[in-house]
Amino acid sequence: MPSIRVSRRGKIVIGVLVSLFVVLSLIGTVARIYTNWLWFGEVRYRVVFSSILWTRVVLFVFFGLILTLVVGANVLLAYRMRPPFRPISQEQENLERYRVALEPRKKIIFAALLVVLFIASGMAGQQNWRVWQLWRFGQSFGVKDPQFHRDISFFAFDYPAYRVVLGFGFNAVVFALLLSLAVHYLFGAFRIVTPGPKLTISARRHVTALVFVFVILKAIAYWLDRYGLVFSTRGKVTGASYTDVHATLPAKTILFWMAVLIAIAVLASLWLKSAQIAGISFAVLFILSIGINGIYPALVQQITVKPNASDKEAPYILRNINATRQAYGIVTDTGVPGGGSSGGPDGSSGGQVSYADYANGSPSDPADLATDKATVPNIRITDPNVVSPTFTNAQQLRNYYGFPDKLDIDRYVVNGETSDYIVGVRELKAANLTGTQTNWINKHTVFTHGYGFVAGKANLDVNARSDFAVGNIPVTGFLKIDKPQVYFGELGVDYSIVGATGTRENDASDAKSSYNGAGGVPLGNFFNRLAFAIKYRQGNFILNDAVSAKGAKIIFDRDPRQRVQKVAPFLQVDGDPYPAVIDGRIMWILDGYTTMANYPYSERQSLGNLTTDSLSNNNRTAAQPNNDINYIRNSVKATVDAFDGTVRLYAWDSQDPVLKTWRKVFPGVVQDKSAIPQHVLDHIRYPQDLFEVQRGLLQRYHVSDPVQFYNGTDQWSVPDDPTVTGAVDQPPYYVLAGSKAGTGPAEYQLTSPMKVNNRPNMAAFISVNSQSGSDYGRLNVLRLPSGTSIQGPQQIYSRFNSEPTISANLSLLRTGGSQITEGNLLSLPIGRTFLYVEPLYVQGAGTNSFPLLQRVLVAYGDKIGYGVTLSSALRNLTQPVVGQEINSVNSQPSSAPSTSSPPPTTSAPPSAPPTSSAAQPGNVTGILQQLDAAFLRLQAAYKSGDFQAIGQAQADVQRLSQSYLRARASSSRAPAPTSPKASSSPS
Repeated sequence: MPSIRVSRRGKIVIGVLVSLFVVLSLIGTVARIYTNWLWFGEVRYRVVFSSILWTRVVLFVFFGLILTLVVGANVLLAYRMRPPFRPISQEQENLERYRVALEPRKKIIFAALLVVLFIASGMAGQQNWRVWQLWRFGQSFGVKDPQFHRDISFFAFDYPAYRVVLGFGFNAVVFALLLSLAVHYLFGAFRIVTPGPKLTISARRHVTALVFVFVILKAIAYWLDRYGLVFSTRGKVTGASYTDVHATLPAKTILFWMAVLIAIAVLASLWLKSAQIAGISFAVLFILSIGINGIYPALVQQITVKPNASDKEAPYILRNINATRQAYGIVTDTGVPGGGSSGGPDGSSGGQVSYADYANGSPSDPADLATDKATVPNIRITDPNVVSPTFTNAQQLRNYYGFPDKLDIDRYVVNGETSDYIVGVRELKAANLTGTQTNWINKHTVFTHGYGFVAGKANLDVNARSDFAVGNIPVTGFLKIDKPQVYFGELGVDYSIVGATGTRENDASDAKSSYNGAGGVPLGNFFNRLAFAIKYRQGNFILNDAVSAKGAKIIFDRDPRQRVQKVAPFLQVDGDPYPAVIDGRIMWILDGYTTMANYPYSERQSLGNLTTDSLSNNNRTAAQPNNDINYIRNSVKATVDAFDGTVRLYAWDSQDPVLKTWRKVFPGVVQDKSAIPQHVLDHIRYPQDLFEVQRGLLQRYHVSDPVQFYNGTDQWSVPDDPTVTGAVDQPPYYVLAGSKAGTGPAEYQLTSPMKVNNRPNMAAFISVNSQSGSDYGRLNVLRLPSGTSIQGPQQIYSRFNSEPTISANLSLLRTGGSQITEGNLLSLPIGRTFLYVEPLYVQGAGTNSFPLLQRVLVAYGDKIGYGVTLSSALRNLTQPVVGQEINSVNSQPSSAPSTSSPPPTTSAPPSAPPTSSAAQPGNVTGILQQLDAAFLRLQAAYKSGDFQAIGQAQADVQRLSQSYLRARASSSRAPAPTSPKASSSPS
């Protein structure tokens, strides 16, 4: 090998360049760690930062040192065992060149090897800080698994830690063995082609000792594999199957004892002159592993299990059913063998399921709706996923403000009456900044925050400004807000400089303000400013006067989900934070989940797949990661103050063993449930992601009989959202409706229909009590009798679109480039069947247009109702001809009245519409001319955004359209449109 000579000056230059590269590589990491340390100090959760940091440092050093010492000691031992004389051969002559080249540099090479091993092992080890902390502080579940009769905590906390340590041990031994063999070969103790012994005596003993340790570790692995069978996926469900228990488990035990015997034989070979025992032992272990652990269980599965699978697997499927219900919080009220309540005695985590047969069969009379006092008066006809542009048009008020694409639903008590409200926060929207607003100074020091809270009653349309119960600048309405400024939300810029003396932030009323809240990291010292300049790669942190001014702070990591996730890294945060006004302040309320994938026999599922629906699929709510879980609890409720960013965590399920463990890890981070203020409890709701997980499991796990479960009969599935393109699950919907299948008092619920698997018919209806109290979290499942064919959401949607009169009217609404947006299709159990309600929004073709609620579709039993308001649509249910009712409701104003009282209904058919001169055949051409003029006025009104003009133009279009239809019908003597019952396809 050629010798490379470097001058002294060259060595200095190389050293400087290498040092500079290392410094530049590390400086970004150091800046990130330091700014995180500052951030955790701001939110007063520095105990989380320090605990994680020191745990990672300790694990980094521990694993790094152990692997470095083990491998380094073996490499050094192999070097010291090099023979003083080597037989002359071509092989040794070739190796001599490398020995001569490496010998002078052996210390540098050895040191470099140790550094690489230390860093690599340390980095791998510190990533397991969660496993280490759970093992160290793990709390008992008080439940034992059915196979090994060990507490669940062994599988949840101990087993993963043992696996990590075992894997580390294997890595250490394998690296030591390979590198030792390399050194032995390089220095002649291990010879491949040289005649004579292949290993010197000392090298053979060294290698044999490492093989002995490897076999011992393999024996331990076989023993741990026995416990890992409770997570087996061999059978139809997660957990040890018949084959695992009767074939694989004995095989693992046999292999454990065989490995112990082989390890003893390998150890004995240290005093023998032959290395064949170690090699033979390895071969025997390999062959036994294939035969006993592979072939034998496969034969049992094929010969014994498959011909009688439903009977053989029944006891193990029952274990899976019980464990899955327990782990996902879907235990039945009466309990199941081996099960029990999944929540605490206060019911805070819910987890109890009540099943009831829905008494359906005889046709329901729409007149019965008039007697309903809980559901019908509270029907939510405003879709929070549609009306964000309407909120923006009416309540944006400044170009730099905006609302999220999806608004939220909450309830407030006004004048003693509880009602649903569509709510949103008027946030600073970075995407709306234009022109000079986007320069660094304006973007980060002037436009720093949003302003205010907006609420519209959910059972009213929000077409007009008067429909907003809370809104405007300054804020008006029934809510008093002392701090309307919104510095922490979902839409703002990444960071803002606030509170600086001499600078004024733009406030909503065109006045200037300066932040005086507790949030933000001070920028008073140069070192802080330098750290943020490196973090954001922005020189203005050093050069701009506003940054260095007295009182200047930086607020960053402003999204509520991000703040809770950083403060509580042991939680999965729900994808839909929602705002509420509490004690005069705007608060974000969030739900946190404790999850794991090591609950014995519980079915493993992807959290991301279970929670995917049409909202998360369109990025209207945050998607969950595709992590496998088989245990989940809504253990924490969190709040984030929109003004100062304060994060508070409350233990909602204090009996959850996983949360109890993390509270030991981070003492004081999660407060007791008793610390939740009453005004926060008033706005607590059951989280959507948890409900989607539970309804996803209930598709199969509502079945208790293991044979029926195995055969796959009576499976349910979530219906596709019919209002969106593509096969995506319909999201659950929050409603204020009657409890107990609509017969009880109104309660805040999260609901979802379920359909028969692979068929569109309704199979069940799941609802969960979502208001704080003794019944919070109780899941109610209405099971429809088998053999019935109650139409599901997709079938109802198809009926809506296939009704000729409705279809013709919608075609007219689309004239002139207008678009129809279909709102959420609600399913509400009332009487002996379901009432379906779907709002329809019309949006003009102009760039400044926004959706306006123009029609409401309802279906009840075999009848369809259609009108410009919910009241008129419900009245239409009692009419035999849809077209006639449209004629009457179209003459009503476009602004929907309140549905706070049940609509009047009658079973008598309406009188025929009066015949006007405009309806005669000879006036068809004149009507068309008037209709064209009305459409032109409608388009102009949409562009202007004038609500009054829009309403008047729409009324004219509707009136003239019906006149045209009557004139055409009269001229052609066509029969009246058929009733919905006659036109709909049978289920």
